[in-house]
Amino acid sequence: LAPHLFNYQAHCVAFALEAGSGGMFLDTGLGKTEIQLEYLRHAAEATNGRALLLTPLAVAGQTKRRAERWGYEARVIREQSEAGDGINICNYDRLDKLDPSAFGAVSLDEASILKSFTGKTTRALIDAFRGHRFKLAATATPAPNDHMELGNYAEFLEIMQANEMLS
Repeated sequence: LAPHLFNYQAHCVAFALEAGSGGMFLDTGLGKTEIQLEYLRHAAEATNGRALLLTPLAVAGQTKRRAERWGYEARVIREQSEAGDGINICNYDRLDKLDPSAFGAVSLDEASILKSFTGKTTRALIDAFRGHRFKLAATATPAPNDHMELGNYAEFLEIMQANEMLS
């Protein structure tokens, strides 16, 4: 793993890669972006060479700068035709312009976007990446008592259906 990672970050990446998918629920400032980038680099290499990092609006550029700082091959894309090998960074609102099957791995930055139990974006993300082996949900704000939110993480990561988890 990359030498710039702290020990706990390297452990998070190794664990997620071994599991295939997982949640990176780390507080603000603990390096979720670095963990996502390293995870996606390895997951892309293990699949078809392409990974997707979905971000909220106005975060894609910042994430690309972090990727460049650490030497990752990354680009910000707005539609599928702009995607290439390495890490592709795109805003959530452009999901309908992408072909999820073209990416071997995906990571959701600020994965709390999955909070809404029946939300259009939540359902679209869960459906779009169903069957992907390498998936990461990264957020600093999982609400420990919000069982619907935790259920949506479980469903996105294909651990179990959200309604099954709730029951």
